[in-house]
Amino acid sequence: MKKYLFILMASLLVACGDDKVEDNTPKDPNEEGAVTPPSPSDPTSPNVERLIVCNEGMWQADNGCLTYFEDGKVVSNQWFRDKNGYKLGDTPNDIIQVNDNLIAIAVNWSNIVQFISPDGKAVAATEDIPNNRRLCSDGNFVYVTSYGHECKTVNGTVYFDKGFVAKIDISNFKVVAACEVGYEPEGIALYKGRLFVANTGGYAEQETDHGFETTVSIVNAATMTVEKNIDTHVPNLYGEMSQSERYLCINSPGDYYETPPCGLVFDCEKALNNENCFVVFNYPATYNTTTLDGNFLVIGSAFSFITGEYEFSYLTINPRSLIESNGQSGLEETLPGTLKANFKAMSQPYGIYVNPYSGCIYGTDAGSFEGAGYLYQWSSNGELVGKHKVYINPGHFLALPPDGHFDNR
Repeated sequence: MKKYLFILMASLLVACGDDKVEDNTPKDPNEEGAVTPPSPSDPTSPNVERLIVCNEGMWQADNGCLTYFEDGKVVSNQWFRDKNGYKLGDTPNDIIQVNDNLIAIAVNWSNIVQFISPDGKAVAATEDIPNNRRLCSDGNFVYVTSYGHECKTVNGTVYFDKGFVAKIDISNFKVVAACEVGYEPEGIALYKGRLFVANTGGYAEQETDHGFETTVSIVNAATMTVEKNIDTHVPNLYGEMSQSERYLCINSPGDYYETPPCGLVFDCEKALNNENCFVVFNYPATYNTTTLDGNFLVIGSAFSFITGEYEFSYLTINPRSLIESNGQSGLEETLPGTLKANFKAMSQPYGIYVNPYSGCIYGTDAGSFEGAGYLYQWSSNGELVGKHKVYINPGHFLALPPDGHFDNR
């Protein structure tokens, strides 16, 4: 298999197999993986939760699934199919809440952005953005990064040499504009009317006309034009990208050979003011999330084709301190409570997430990448509450608000 496909597969961590869906959540307290949770009557209990987990399934197997988790248990590991009677699609790789009534899911290999209501029912699907990757929204529009080179909009098909960002109007679920950025763009975030897009150049091993990208593109969301590109001098800005107000946490897996992985904290405000706007640190930020107090929790997964092995790191980052000290403070090799010990015991960490409403923490273990993974739940102080079997390659999360009104943190 060509290197670029292997890199993409290593990044997505997917394989081939059937799409049998089972809910194997431990029911017996004595069964492996079962943890007795605190009483839901406790107002501080992490048991009062509503969470959607996006399971990627296996690439080209058309078996992506949604897990619905509520009140300390897995309700369903095929929630989308339960609600709609058909499959979600192939390799879903992002999920966001757009507004109180709408959720968007980027289904990469099926080339659709699927929209559902918070009760799981399908609303619409936008099919005009091939090879879509990551999402963000201002409540009226959804912005999608794409590795593709053409995009069908209301004004016709637009062709690009590089990757692009598409803008979907949720009043009609049509693509109303698109803007070329760098090759193979990944993470996307919105700050003060600007889109901040991390470019990867991830097909550099296969394409002959470009290498790895090192830039963050800043796009005016209203006009869908690039205002500037910030060169981070760090290659391949691939993967999850968390946001804490003006700060972004961005990963670089390196080139998987001689160039080592790293991470960086990017200051959007400084970027808009043409100031030095990022600090690089010597750990990958493969899986990251934002805490209620604005810190980043980071699980770094460093893969090397030379050794064929993974090395993991575990970080808590205060982005303001890291930026203001120019990297001299603000980073600790630790995680709250038992998280570090629990993640170190996993076969293959695959995601981390903080519920923005309760502060409860979630993480996933993909295991072998071919069988069911596990969802872990911790209290806000990092004490393990439960472990539940989910589906294959569980990697993306969305907490639903307890009062029905979402918080776009």
